Amino acid sequence: MKEKTTIKEFAGKKVLIVVENLPSPFDRRVWQEATALRDEGAVVSIICPMGKGYMKGYEMIEDITIYRHPLPFEADGPLGYLLEYGMAFLWETVLAWKVLFTRGFDVIHACNPPDLIFLVALPFKLLGKKFLFDHHDINPELYEAKFNRRGFFYKLTLLFERLTFKTAKVCIATNNSYKEIAIRRGGKKGEDIFVVRSGPSLKRLKIIPPLAELKMGREFLVGYVGVIGRQEGLTYLIDACQHIVEENKRTDIHFICVGAGTELENIKKYCEERGVDEYFTFTGRVSDRKLLEALNTSDLCVNPDEFNPMNDKSTMNKIMEYMALAKPIVQFDLAEGRFSAQEASLYAKPNDAIDMAAKILELIDDPALRESMGAFGLNRVKNELEWEYEKENLYAAYRKIFKRTSKK
Repeated sequence: MKEKTTIKEFAGKKVLIVVENLPSPFDRRVWQEATALRDEGAVVSIICPMGKGYMKGYEMIEDITIYRHPLPFEADGPLGYLLEYGMAFLWETVLAWKVLFTRGFDVIHACNPPDLIFLVALPFKLLGKKFLFDHHDINPELYEAKFNRRGFFYKLTLLFERLTFKTAKVCIATNNSYKEIAIRRGGKKGEDIFVVRSGPSLKRLKIIPPLAELKMGREFLVGYVGVIGRQEGLTYLIDACQHIVEENKRTDIHFICVGAGTELENIKKYCEERGVDEYFTFTGRVSDRKLLEALNTSDLCVNPDEFNPMNDKSTMNKIMEYMALAKPIVQFDLAEGRFSAQEASLYAKPNDAIDMAAKILELIDDPALRESMGAFGLNRVKNELEWEYEKENLYAAYRKIFKRTSKK
């Protein structure tokens, strides 16, 4: 007897994902979305920038075709961003036409920042292609957080955001705060917005034995993973460490920060100025294996993202990754951070490094509390937030854009 053939939901459909700020497959959210669509039969192509370890202009990985373009520098100012985004726009346009005449596509799936990819999509909409906006960052608030001002460029980000929403047939939001912005600022209808959280994959985030040498001879390790930029708040973590060492006379805690970004060298310098550089290891960008080693060795993890309109409304991937590895968390009290972590985290007063230090010490000195909070976080991921649940919302968005009313 022949086995029954399973008809995949998006068989015959072709999707082009465009992302500007990170290479694939390094960008975990984008890669999870791409592989989820592939698993349901879609032919998936990705346009993205080159980056460390991802320098091939063309590559096929797991039946997903990746077209990478040069991005000579990572901007760190308004004019620099205009230059970076302008160069990316030109490359994305050229490569999109290349994909159209080779693999083809029915949908352009645009991942911001920036909110300029709608310009790439406009000529293809005239050819009947659909445009889906995947809202990763709220760029007006991101601009304000980076430069601590509004003015002309802030208004420009609002305009680009509005035009992106107007161009999109369907929108994906990373959380309910972003969905509300899509309705209020973008004029979208609620039924055209789908919340797809960046749920961690437990196939990738595995609990492995700790490596004692990462503690640098100290008893405890505090872990951080993420981008190191202006709005990530690493100075608060360094100030908290200084308070722990100088005021609490504790020298038994080491800190490991996994990640890279435009502020990495400035953060290292700040650490030296505060006299606590011997208590920090900055790894830069590392492989998944080394990231897992660092986090699994950590006794607790931190998210020092400062309280501002951007961070308060944004879901940080690091929070759910910590939870997936059963790590208790210390973070400032941010709305979406609290929604994600719930009882897996202690919440310091916003932008208060001394209170963050107190919360870190509270967890360090209470192993039973660390264990119970870690267990809560892991169970929440397993039962509610894991990517296997979230990808169903991605499929719902694509049913909407393809005008399919039910799963086949």
